[in-house]
Amino acid sequence: MILKSQVEWALHCCAILSGLPAGRYLSTKALAELHGLPKEYLSKALQSLSQAGLVHTTLGPSGGYRLAKPPAELTFLDIVEAVEGEARTFVCNNIRANNPCRPQGYCESSPCAVARIMWEADEAWRAKLRSVTVAELGQKLSQDVPPELWKNTFEWVLERAG
Repeated sequence: MILKSQVEWALHCCAILSGLPAGRYLSTKALAELHGLPKEYLSKALQSLSQAGLVHTTLGPSGGYRLAKPPAELTFLDIVEAVEGEARTFVCNNIRANNPCRPQGYCESSPCAVARIMWEADEAWRAKLRSVTVAELGQKLSQDVPPELWKNTFEWVLERAG
């Protein structure tokens, strides 16, 4: 399974937006500049987050994006599904029905082992993503990123936040 680049972008943007003070917004331009991404492509990921109700947006000179709910209530799965959709990662086409050794009209009443295992794996993946919040991501990043870089990044962000 390969996720769209927009998933990575959306996760990073939500991490940054989680640090904004109440009532402040960050523009697509600033988020694109911070991450070294083309603004036009990043805007598609941000639109997906907006359409899913995960971010609020406002227009004008101090407009932009901010999280629509507290970071502790926003999960990785929310963000992934906003960008990729909620469909299962495995679609069973029941190719076993093409087996020429099967009797004419033979039909199984339950999904095959391949489908069941793939669906279990999909649910395990989703359960993991559901278990991690943007608040936890922020905690991990604050531990992983050198303190001076962390401080400078948020100063940079706050200078550009409307």
